[in-house]
Amino acid sequence: MSGLARDNVAGAKRVVVKVGSSSISGENSDQITPLVDALAEAYGRGTEVVLISSGAVATGMPFLNLEERPSDVATQQAAAAVGQNVLIFRYQESLDRYGIAAGTVLLTEGDALNEPHRSNTRRALERLLDLRILPVVNENDTVAVYGLRFGSNDRLAALVATLIHADLLIMLSDVDALYTKPPHLPGAEKLDFIAADDPLDGFEFSSSGATGVGTGGASTKVVAARLATRAGTAVLVTSTELAAAALRGEHVGTWFEPTASAERHALL
Repeated sequence: MSGLARDNVAGAKRVVVKVGSSSISGENSDQITPLVDALAEAYGRGTEVVLISSGAVATGMPFLNLEERPSDVATQQAAAAVGQNVLIFRYQESLDRYGIAAGTVLLTEGDALNEPHRSNTRRALERLLDLRILPVVNENDTVAVYGLRFGSNDRLAALVATLIHADLLIMLSDVDALYTKPPHLPGAEKLDFIAADDPLDGFEFSSSGATGVGTGGASTKVVAARLATRAGTAVLVTSTELAAAALRGEHVGTWFEPTASAERHALL
């Protein structure tokens, strides 16, 4: 797989899109509609699209009368069990407007890393894409245990993108790009382009999101982006409201350059 150039995003054959909990749950649950509009537009021009969607726990919390994300595993599992069902219903209800069917894929870390589960996961995703089904992937929070978790869906997205040899991984959150420090701090500057060999020295990336309902932050996106780019997948980090622009190839967000083919072979 040759590395995707930023000016050829609209021509990408296979794209993984990851969206965070804060973007599609709670007060922002209505953002599922414009997100689906963006995905359907790419799907309509022939792009194979895989959606990595966080949000099961956050979506399930109101049904358990919880105002804050639970700290104990059992309650997280209960919230995820309820929330995943509601979340997929909301996606499918929106996708119905375009005649697109969603396929739910719930993974544990072993499914992405260990054989034969890894091969089985790849085969399932490939077949869904062959059938023009839009896979909606999430961590299987109802059975995952500490020590066997992805840590964040940013990492899950990078592993899935690597597994299916995606041309591009787009990571969406409530921030339009990565910054040299948390964007609310004085002197924070937007990062437009990050070369494959850029060590990113001297930058301050936060380790958690701003809303408290998710598990990722800028630092997890950087780590996930490095994981994906080393395998040859380009990465774009931007906000959920810019999803359509990102998928059209407009110049938004922070672009991580994929490692060149020769360098990738040297890493193997």
